[in-house]
Amino acid sequence: MKNFVKIALIASVITVMTGCTGSVYNKEKDCNYDYLLHPAVSVSKIIGGCGDTNK
Repeated sequence: MKNFVKIALIASVITVMTGCTGSVYNKEKDCNYDYLLHPAVSVSKIIGGCGDTNK
């Protein structure tokens, strides 16, 4: 039973984490960056890898 609970917990965490991922493109669609939980906390966004995504 303990193994089942551990597997269920791991499966639910993986499901939640994959539901919170995505990509953001700039308007020209020539650059994008991926994020895990929220676009504002993406490393690529923080360092300005794509420049301004609103232009």
